[in-house]
Amino acid sequence: MAWLHTWCGLWFSWLLYAIFLTGTLAVFDEAITHWMSPEHALAEHAAAPPAPVAASERAPRLALGAAFMAKAHPRADMWEIWPINRNDDNALSAYWFNQQGGYAEARLDPASGVPIAPGAAGKPVRPTLGGHHFVDFHYELHAGRAGLWITAIAAMAMLVALVSGIVTHKRIFKDFFTFRPNKGQRSWLDAHNAVAVLTLPFLFMIAYTGLTISSVTLMPAPLLARYGPGADNMKQFLADLGGPARLARSGKALAVPDLESYAARAEALIKQPVRCIVIDNPGDSSMRIGVYGWDNQAEAMTRIANTTGMVSFSAASGAVLAVRQGGQVDGGAASLTRLAMGSLHMASFGGLAIRWLYFVCGLAGTAMMATGAILFMVKRRNKHGAEFGTATARVYRLVEGVNVAAIAGLAIACAAYLWANRLLPPDLDQRAGWELRVFFGAWLAALAHGLLRAPARAWREQLWALACLCALLPPLNWITTGDHLVAQIGGRADWESAGVELAALVAGALAAWAALKHRGSTT
Repeated sequence: MAWLHTWCGLWFSWLLYAIFLTGTLAVFDEAITHWMSPEHALAEHAAAPPAPVAASERAPRLALGAAFMAKAHPRADMWEIWPINRNDDNALSAYWFNQQGGYAEARLDPASGVPIAPGAAGKPVRPTLGGHHFVDFHYELHAGRAGLWITAIAAMAMLVALVSGIVTHKRIFKDFFTFRPNKGQRSWLDAHNAVAVLTLPFLFMIAYTGLTISSVTLMPAPLLARYGPGADNMKQFLADLGGPARLARSGKALAVPDLESYAARAEALIKQPVRCIVIDNPGDSSMRIGVYGWDNQAEAMTRIANTTGMVSFSAASGAVLAVRQGGQVDGGAASLTRLAMGSLHMASFGGLAIRWLYFVCGLAGTAMMATGAILFMVKRRNKHGAEFGTATARVYRLVEGVNVAAIAGLAIACAAYLWANRLLPPDLDQRAGWELRVFFGAWLAALAHGLLRAPARAWREQLWALACLCALLPPLNWITTGDHLVAQIGGRADWESAGVELAALVAGALAAWAALKHRGSTT
């Protein structure tokens, strides 16, 4: 069992470290996106936050949104109209799926229905993936289905390592209360045991739910047996899981009706103000109108099923097809289970307190992966056998170099990603892609550095590089945008932007402390 734990830990520790670090950052992906859109961020806090629109103001906005969609995107299979912009201002918003299957948006003037160009009220809004980069990397490594499979295999290996680790460490709970500093290998083992035991329930939960929410891809046999192969059958399965399936167009024309009458009826049924209206098959007799409510956030945060109220209507007859109250789930127990697993994994309940709990536990899990990888090398630096024959020394030297890049180098790449957001020109073509290139380029440079420099020097140099990148991030923001912590906290109470910069300062201080502790060390 010890052999199983050691070798599973070795081959997957680097990958799991990357998954955990980016997943921990993804807990606050919206705050990171907010900071990485400074023009947007300043506009958000210059005006009052969005709120439900009164019925007297809502009716003309819905009519203008429908008129815009009828003129600009009459062939779209779905129109989604928000009487108020869901992110930052008082604009009317319309959404649809474009020809590439992407989710497209237009912000409209609520008085005229004329599209508002990005940055029309100020500087152009810079294109960026923002915090969603960390979300994508966390679960699919920016590699699509292949990346999803890789992370799933890593999660399975993590479950094996957790179970085998409990069996191997017979004094695990006693060791949790024992830490012996400055003892080399013993200190690394104490740290590894402590963070593992501290977050053991969280680690089991996050690995299991991560596998569960991807079960359709990872375990397709029941789906294939019930529905059969093919994209259409998959769509039918997802529709059955989430509610009534979208109907095929009949080919008979039907004008889009007055949307306010449906909004008023839905408000009475779900006892919630209207958030948005979704029209399936607009302009066709099969048209369906879904009205979604604004949830009470304080109440919603107490529910694991964080859904809003919804009413679905037939446009042809005006009949009510379905009603869902806030907190209810379409699709029965299977859909509720799927939603609960997703909520547990993504911390979409409980508000800010749960997000901070996940963040701290995620950091502890990241530390467990890092200390496991370092411990492996510390144990074998001078006492390894001849596992790889005459190449054994070279193999372990390679492991040491990869350790540096996988741990310190990835953190450098994350900081470099934020720097790229401020240094790349806002109007650069394919700008979001260039931010990703900087991330991966910095990580590759860290790998080359870790392989070329002596391990102790590589650790110190990369830790100092990380400390500088993090500590200088707030000054960089001040120089490039004119925004700074005093304005964020005292001027407009923008705690999302301030939180990113304060976290960077703390990370920089910890990296500098680690570099100083490492001075003179050969570890």
